[in-house]
Amino acid sequence: MPDGKGRLLAVTMLGYPVWWALGLGVLIFPLIAPLMIVALVRQHRAGRRIELPPGFALWLCFLAVVVVGVAALGAEPEGAVSSSAASRMVAVSYRLVQYVAMTILLVYAGNQRGLVGRPLVRLLSWLFVVTVLGGLLGTFAGHFEFTSPVEMLLPKHVAKTGFVKSLVHPSAAQVMDLLGDPMPRPAAPWGYTNTWGNNFVLLVVWFVAWHWGGLSRTRRSLAGVVLALSAIPVVHSLNRGLWIGLGVVGVYVALRLAVRGRFLALGAVLAATLALAVALVATPLGDVVSARLDNGKSNGVRMFLTERALAGAAESPLIGFGSTRNTMGGRQSIAVGESAGCERCGNFTVGGNGQLWQLLFAHGLLGTATYLGFFLYGLWRFRRDHSAIGIAGSSAIVAGLVAMFWYNALVTPLAWTFCAYALLWRNSLRGNE
Repeated sequence: MPDGKGRLLAVTMLGYPVWWALGLGVLIFPLIAPLMIVALVRQHRAGRRIELPPGFALWLCFLAVVVVGVAALGAEPEGAVSSSAASRMVAVSYRLVQYVAMTILLVYAGNQRGLVGRPLVRLLSWLFVVTVLGGLLGTFAGHFEFTSPVEMLLPKHVAKTGFVKSLVHPSAAQVMDLLGDPMPRPAAPWGYTNTWGNNFVLLVVWFVAWHWGGLSRTRRSLAGVVLALSAIPVVHSLNRGLWIGLGVVGVYVALRLAVRGRFLALGAVLAATLALAVALVATPLGDVVSARLDNGKSNGVRMFLTERALAGAAESPLIGFGSTRNTMGGRQSIAVGESAGCERCGNFTVGGNGQLWQLLFAHGLLGTATYLGFFLYGLWRFRRDHSAIGIAGSSAIVAGLVAMFWYNALVTPLAWTFCAYALLWRNSLRGNE
């Protein structure tokens, strides 16, 4: 891809399976961000003005709150494990670096006029195919994993820690006990099952927009095959957040089209709902879904963490506590804790059960208001864009706002949401260019 057409972002997105296999994964974003800054500086020196997205001041205010929140790292909220501010700096620094990298990605993407439009939609569609392939790998070869080159270079005691391992150790799935027996749930190449589900919803809208945008019947048929295959890991993932997200996006898109007089989409949603209802009754799918809904083992933990996040927000309402905290014990007793025999028995991460709860706890009302304000402003600003990009982009933002109740946004979900924002932003300016 020639200069000025977003080749750095293209390499990041096209090569993501390679970065994942090398053990870089989400680390590729802060690694490539300095190169994006250099490209923007060169663009400025060449006489092209660097533009900023609408509402960017709100996002900068959010970043400022994140930085100011470092002052609260030493505070000890009620019910949290005591620790020093210094010991929390690693997690805080990681999140701040990733937030800054995402900010650079947004500005870079929005200033690549040759990229933003159909080329970027095509890249996001490619990532959806990668997500489906990773989901199928996690479904049929759930125990597949290997040691990455980056992992080999790290000291063994570092590579074995849970957080570092999640970053550098490629695996097809997460093995979890949800229905009575441990089973793999698709995660590749996004590291976590929840992130896989989050990205699926964020990317499927671009795949549909690209392959139903006037392409040949053969291409549309192949796209239909990919979507049909994607249903396998969607069901196998047992991911209720993913199921809800798909439903919300489907209804949102149908309503947007119906407002423009295109009622066929609304009929398609109703037909899909009817077909799903028949499948739930007439096939084993109904038993799988019913079993998952009846065995919500994470419900109690999520409610416990939500209560702790709200309590923490009440203790430090403006800027929060600067970062997440581990609970003292579990939801049943403070004496219950994490151990080698039961890693998920206690010491849960407050703010780990959804972006909204992390914002409230770690960054207070100021951080929450500026973060959400940026995306809500974008939805309002681009509400009159009824093009395929306009509907898909706003759908992705809506999906991200819905997912914040149970998914965390860093890193890749926020990256793809920012790509949607950049597409909406540039699409609104296209008539003036």
